[in-house]
Amino acid sequence: MRATIDLLKAHNEIKIITQEVDVNLEIPTIAYLEVKKEDSKALLFTNPVDKALGIHYQYPVLMNLFGSFSRIKLFFGDIEAIATQIADFIKTKPPTNLQEGFKTLHNLMNLRFCSPKIQTTKGLCQEVIHYSDTLDLESLPILKTWSEDGGKFITMGQCYTQSLDGKIKNLGMYRLQVFDKKHLGLHWQIHKDSMRLLEEYQQANQKMPVSIGIGGNPLYTWCATAPLPKGIFELALYGFIKKQKPKLVPCVSNPLSVPYDCDFVLEGWVDPHKLKDEGRFGDHTGFYTPIEPYPILELSAITHKKNPVYLATIVGKPPLEDKYLGYPTERIFLPLLQTTTPDLIDYYMPENGVFHNLILAKIKANFPASAEQSMHAFWGVGQMSFVKHAIFVGEDAPNLNSKEIIPYILNRFCVQKCLITHGICDALDHASPQYAQGGKLGIDCVDYQNPYDKSPKNQTQLEILNQEQLMPKLKEIFNHLVIVRQFYTQTQNPITLLGVNKQDSLTQTLNQEALKKLEKHLRILVILDAHKNDLDNLYMILWRVVNNIDAKRDIVFVGKIIVIDATDKNAKDEYFREWPKETDCQREILDELEARNLLGNLNHQELEALYQKFHIDKSYATNLANLDKLK
Repeated sequence: MRATIDLLKAHNEIKIITQEVDVNLEIPTIAYLEVKKEDSKALLFTNPVDKALGIHYQYPVLMNLFGSFSRIKLFFGDIEAIATQIADFIKTKPPTNLQEGFKTLHNLMNLRFCSPKIQTTKGLCQEVIHYSDTLDLESLPILKTWSEDGGKFITMGQCYTQSLDGKIKNLGMYRLQVFDKKHLGLHWQIHKDSMRLLEEYQQANQKMPVSIGIGGNPLYTWCATAPLPKGIFELALYGFIKKQKPKLVPCVSNPLSVPYDCDFVLEGWVDPHKLKDEGRFGDHTGFYTPIEPYPILELSAITHKKNPVYLATIVGKPPLEDKYLGYPTERIFLPLLQTTTPDLIDYYMPENGVFHNLILAKIKANFPASAEQSMHAFWGVGQMSFVKHAIFVGEDAPNLNSKEIIPYILNRFCVQKCLITHGICDALDHASPQYAQGGKLGIDCVDYQNPYDKSPKNQTQLEILNQEQLMPKLKEIFNHLVIVRQFYTQTQNPITLLGVNKQDSLTQTLNQEALKKLEKHLRILVILDAHKNDLDNLYMILWRVVNNIDAKRDIVFVGKIIVIDATDKNAKDEYFREWPKETDCQREILDELEARNLLGNLNHQELEALYQKFHIDKSYATNLANLDKLK
């Protein structure tokens, strides 16, 4: 980690903050704003404190380590080359000549780096060892991120586990709540590999060893997020990328092994029969997740370097570090995804789609319903099975992350090519009426030219009304309509946003007969709460829509019109779970940090613009409350 900091300094990729800054809200808020800037830097806080507890920490805090594409390149090198190497390995076949033989041998030789080397001597991570009475999580500068969080939690812990027989090694990343000096809550969600391993220990009535690594080579942290198939140790990716075996050392108090150069290692045991309420916490979706019971890690040792650095990140509304961490994942795992979705050419996960909530995919359509086949392949495999909304386009489509992709999609959208189904959802998804399961939407925007279909392809020419003309017509259908906005009116399927003061279930009370009369004017209708949505901020609108809808409940087709209800849900919508609050920064914290010149080189007006653009605090909603201004 110290070498990484030196590398960042050499490339002007880091800011050093020497002022005293509180681990409670202040450090997270600074990092939250920094990652949203165009010239985002890594942040090293050399003087972290806990004002409430009167603690001056001796360890610096490193934030926003992965928060730019330039830093990702520093850590990974040529990502496209790595993806090509993986694709070559997957396609390896018996050679037919000497040249192919050498290439095959080279590909196979790279596998020798994937298995870890376990040292018999102590590692750098074990220069200082604490047992028993000297264990104290409060000595680490662990952050409290959001004002309504249930406490402090570790955000970038590498969680090492193994099967009961020790044959399967696993590395994941989960939030870890600090309960007291020697206990952590493990946010192991129902679909995670760690939960399957825990069940083995539960059936055998044995405690489960768990070790948490923090810091070390940045690739360890990324490997913890990698969606590898069950049974493959994630650190194999480190070896494949770096072309050197990951060096591990045995833990001092349990049978696991961890990278020799982690900055901190928290070792312990989990009683598989004991759970404790964890949360609530703001999460990477931009919403708080509820209080729920999870396993407890009881520490048996804390080891660290003599001069460790505490690595942390920030979760909340996009864009965040996962925008950049997700890029190598997206590129490197494309060849693996193509093995189960053979027509897949490329895919893209927009950061404001919060990854699992929206994915765009480009495919080669070889026959009718090729897109539908790929949808089912996505929803049936690994991490892709959590995707809620998938849009498929043809090989003639522009780059999936370009501005041109939206008109391309809108010129090919039609309600007849929408598929709604039911399946598993991420445990963090709040919109579905049931926990971890709900509706999914697939949209086929592929131009497949069927040579046997001779029917004419006539597109209906819409009569576009301006917003003043449209408002009274829609108000007859939506009584509490406040504002209307139209976008992409030059396409075959314009998007119309409606801001409403919601009173009842919008989909259940929708007058479909009246709406169908507007079919010559409308195609895509999205309904939002007027008091919390800036209808001109399409980046945050997309974030809110894909977070807030369950396809089976919130989408209605009326003739050629699709109606999407992206309002907050309640019992009138037959939604009986707790609708979560959003992660909002505290205005007093923002103002104090600005007064102390801790928010970078932006002036007051530029900061206010940033707050509005990314819904940083509640001021965006306060401005929306002025409905006369909205009109």
